Amino acid sequence: MEWALLFAVLAGGWLWSNSLRAREVALASCRDACQRAGLQLLDDTVSMASLRPVRDANGRVVLRRIYVFEFTDTGDNRRHGSVIVMREAASGLELEPYRMQ
Repeated sequence: MEWALLFAVLAGGWLWSNSLRAREVALASCRDACQRAGLQLLDDTVSMASLRPVRDANGRVVLRRIYVFEFTDTGDNRRHGSVIVMREAASGLELEPYRMQ
């Protein structure tokens, strides 16, 4: 019984630590994408919208996290975006359509 509790605590600690690293990867990816496109990342934050196990290209089970964020193109509106993080690497960044200047 004590081993199960210890395992649960260690697994929870690992998930928490891994989630913090994945969040930092997502935030850095969003900042870079917004800066390259001349957009402003609002609130300088991302929030997790989804967490689920999936298989990667090699067939291994990994955690896929989808983070959402808001940005602005004109300064007076809010647009939405999302980014997928798997294995501490960002991919699949999407931005809601915005007006090009």
